[in-house]
Amino acid sequence: MTEIDAKIDALVPAWLYLPDIAEMLDVEVTRVRQLVKEGQLIAVRRGENKALQVPAAFIDGDKVVKGLSGTLTLLKDDGFTDEEMLEWLFTPDPSLPGTPAQALSENRGTEVKRRAQALAV
Repeated sequence: MTEIDAKIDALVPAWLYLPDIAEMLDVEVTRVRQLVKEGQLIAVRRGENKALQVPAAFIDGDKVVKGLSGTLTLLKDDGFTDEEMLEWLFTPDPSLPGTPAQALSENRGTEVKRRAQALAV
């Protein structure tokens, strides 16, 4: 959980605070922190108060976006930092089309994981 740089911050359209995510998922904030610790979500410190925030695109109603956890695991195994993962997930990919984060939210996780695996080669 690090502070985010301006370039990546500009790529991510919307952010959520951990208590808001807990409310959406109907769990305690400690459970959201556990999801971050386990690598199922990425949280970064941003804003004036440097509060932990997660990209809103990672939450789909009352659950974490399907396929996100596996994609994050693949990227982490490839040596990506949290910042590099965010940059990759929110940078437009003409072959998808859109961003990998958009593709995940549209239930196109297989395509995203295929591209994440190709990064390791």
